Amino acid sequence: MSKAGDDEGVPGGRGEPADGKTPSKLSAPSSTPGWGKVSCPCCASERVEPLVLVKLGQKVIPETKRWLIKLIRAPQKEGGAGLLAHPGEDATGNIIVLSAPRCTLLRATEELGLCKIYRNGEMEAFAYDDRDNFRDSDNMEVFLTSAERQYIIKYELDGLRAQKDLRIPGMLDSCTLQRRDNIWQKLGAAGVIVDTFPLHNPGKLKDLSEAWYAGNQLAQPLDKVNEYFGSSMAFYFSFLDFYTWSLLPPAILGIFIAYFSREVQREMLQSVSGSQAGEVQDDPEPLISGHMLQAVFSMLWSTVFMEMWKRRRASLSYRWGTLNLAERFAEPRPGFHGDLGVNPVTGRVEPLFPEWKRDLRMALVSVPVVGLFLGLVVLGMMCFYWAEARVQQLHKDWDSMISQALLYTPSVLHIVYTNMLATVYKTVATSLTEYENHREESAYENHLTGKVLVFTFFNNFAVLFHIAFFKQDVTLLRKRLASLLIITQLVNQVTEVVIPFLVDRFISAPHRAENKDDPEEDKFRNQGTLPPFPGLFAEYIELLVQFGYLSLFSCVFPLTAILLLLNNLTEIRSDAYKVCKLFRKPFYPPVASMGVWQHAFEVLSFVSVVSNCWLLLLSPRVQELSQEAEMTGSNLLMGAVIVEHVLILVKVIMAALIPDEPDWIRKKREHIEYTSMQALRQQKLNVQES
Repeated sequence: MSKAGDDEGVPGGRGEPADGKTPSKLSAPSSTPGWGKVSCPCCASERVEPLVLVKLGQKVIPETKRWLIKLIRAPQKEGGAGLLAHPGEDATGNIIVLSAPRCTLLRATEELGLCKIYRNGEMEAFAYDDRDNFRDSDNMEVFLTSAERQYIIKYELDGLRAQKDLRIPGMLDSCTLQRRDNIWQKLGAAGVIVDTFPLHNPGKLKDLSEAWYAGNQLAQPLDKVNEYFGSSMAFYFSFLDFYTWSLLPPAILGIFIAYFSREVQREMLQSVSGSQAGEVQDDPEPLISGHMLQAVFSMLWSTVFMEMWKRRRASLSYRWGTLNLAERFAEPRPGFHGDLGVNPVTGRVEPLFPEWKRDLRMALVSVPVVGLFLGLVVLGMMCFYWAEARVQQLHKDWDSMISQALLYTPSVLHIVYTNMLATVYKTVATSLTEYENHREESAYENHLTGKVLVFTFFNNFAVLFHIAFFKQDVTLLRKRLASLLIITQLVNQVTEVVIPFLVDRFISAPHRAENKDDPEEDKFRNQGTLPPFPGLFAEYIELLVQFGYLSLFSCVFPLTAILLLLNNLTEIRSDAYKVCKLFRKPFYPPVASMGVWQHAFEVLSFVSVVSNCWLLLLSPRVQELSQEAEMTGSNLLMGAVIVEHVLILVKVIMAALIPDEPDWIRKKREHIEYTSMQALRQQKLNVQES
């Protein structure tokens, strides 16, 4: 296996291992019988880096394995993947180790729309025909990141489609491939392929761990994260880092308000003691209370935060070469199906599915089913309040230890109900998104995320909104918010880090024990014993819920930001440790942003205006001012609506005044689009001349 830092100076990572030892057969030259022959001289290399492991079913016979290796090695023009494949120990083993030659990597780089550094030092959309003019295009370990090389292998495997009807050698006659069937998906369904996962590089992983969470540094090595885990992971940690440090202003303001505002002190003491004993002084209150200041600041802060993040995202996507992605021109995702036809955009023969059918499925099936589950959330909430009232009355009548214990029953049942409902809903949402039949992987992920996002938002904030808007009980809202902030963060840390660590330390790790001299094949198999990475969905949900607590309700609990800041300072390191040590390395495609998550944060930012304006109506200081001014309830409500519209207008103006991307990024993007158009025009001229 290649060592970290072994990539200097030679095409395709040529060179001897840095430690001077004889390389193993899996790191042998690409021309050896084990890896097979490369298709062109420029792809030949003195050392091959194992990138991906394919695990086969236990009943797969050598004939089937040889056929699969031949398919993987076959050139793309002959219907193969154009990759390098090593059978592991021998043809009877249950693994295949994969790598990729230079030409396959470069062609996929163009298909994905990645930008790379041109000879003039500027980022340009990569073009295969102009490959020699791109910096380091002869050295794949420098030209492409580790995550990009591994994803390209997955990309090529997922793009394998049968050129004609054929039977899988060594399998039953029922295991046949129809023309244009997705081969990798069919092999998985037939039990030939059990698992496909990217391999860790222990040297690079150790270097990344030391620079990320093992030391005392505060800054995150985002470029190294992007290189090793991909831009999806790097964007998450970049956003987590940016969001955490952006919590400093509201945290400082919250401490200031909690310390100096007598109104806030009185209400917090009242929430803790449950009495009205919080009266400390009868000095006149200031015209602008702490609640008002916190509410207005939260609304404006959320806008500035999101606009500044967009600018940072644009800079990162340019730096990581994902500013010009072209997924819509790539092969369809493996699960996409339809009638065979010619794609009018790419000219390829592939399954086609009309947009109107997809829209009809979403309107007539997906939307009603999602609405049904949201109704079940409301039903559970109403049953919770009904049961809460009954046990409270029962406790008043009985006043015993049994009735005291019964007080907790509605909450426990409600938590169990919502968790079960969330589990069922995730499965239903996945089935609905599959039924919608999206062509691109990003479209599939965005629609699935959107469905679960709506449900999760409703599940997390429905009770808080009900307390604020219907019960109008600010004291109860403050208690509920404080308990959620403290308990939820503790539970998340335990479930996300502590439990996986204990499981790995005492259950999984002993089975992965290995010696330095063990064969590389066994070390690769050990990586497969790690659990698959569950994805970034839960991490983004956690941040979104945090952002909702802060932007929607922090005016009733000014210490929200400081609690979130303290939690996230540990969250950064615990998440980094979890990604590096507790799970298998994931495949992640190149991305240019957080996708649908960014829109979710922006929606919450605007909803915060309505929430904070309503909560201000309930604050004691506003109530006192309205009584002194002899305002009626309708006039007070009208004033709140006017203030709400003014604040929304201010947010819109602020968002317009802060560009989504720096001016230099805009010029770079337009230049990339222009050069891409010129390259396409030249390519057409060359085709016409030939």
